[in-house]
Amino acid sequence: MAKSPKNSNISQRRKTALNDGGAKYKAKRDELIRVAADLFKEKGYQTTTLNDIASHAGMDRASVYYYVGNKEEFFRDAVKGGVEQNAEKVEQVLARKDISTQDKLEQLVKLLMKSYSDSYPYMYLYIQEEMHKIADAKTPWAQEMLDKTKGFERAVLALIKEGIEEGSFRNDIAATLAANTIFGMLNWTYRWYTPNSKYSAEEVAEAFCKIFFTGLQKG
Repeated sequence: MAKSPKNSNISQRRKTALNDGGAKYKAKRDELIRVAADLFKEKGYQTTTLNDIASHAGMDRASVYYYVGNKEEFFRDAVKGGVEQNAEKVEQVLARKDISTQDKLEQLVKLLMKSYSDSYPYMYLYIQEEMHKIADAKTPWAQEMLDKTKGFERAVLALIKEGIEEGSFRNDIAATLAANTIFGMLNWTYRWYTPNSKYSAEEVAEAFCKIFFTGLQKG
């Protein structure tokens, strides 16, 4: 019986190339990840096959294994960088002492919307797909992604609570409902926003902030 690509020496060749493959190998791998991401966005992760990815990349399926080990790896490498960068930027915003609570919250909205555009369609894949259907939540990378997402959610909720406590925001709206409003506005953009949309990411974020903070400000 012939060995599958996963169990053959191609796995070792892939590991070697990841460490020593150089710019050409990395560029081709990045190209494949982009092809996979576009297909995941269009067809969904579960429906897309490695054969689909290979076909759209103009190569055979066996050659794909030289760059990635499986479909989950495509998804992981498509979303991981953007999620990690956002988590770092959130920490930077929260650490600032020179801006108000509302300014911090506005910056979080704007940085997330900007990341959707700058990393399109990678960040939207993370919103679109259900992680438990892609990877075991106990795997290190999946757990890291979930932890960072929860960290962002906690940051938004904490800022809203802080604004209420200091009297900047009205106190007749539950903080959790206000936070979910932000998440809903931002996350729903995966259904209609692209970098070629009529409105830029900056314009979308600005509009969201005006709508949200006009409703939340204490009268």
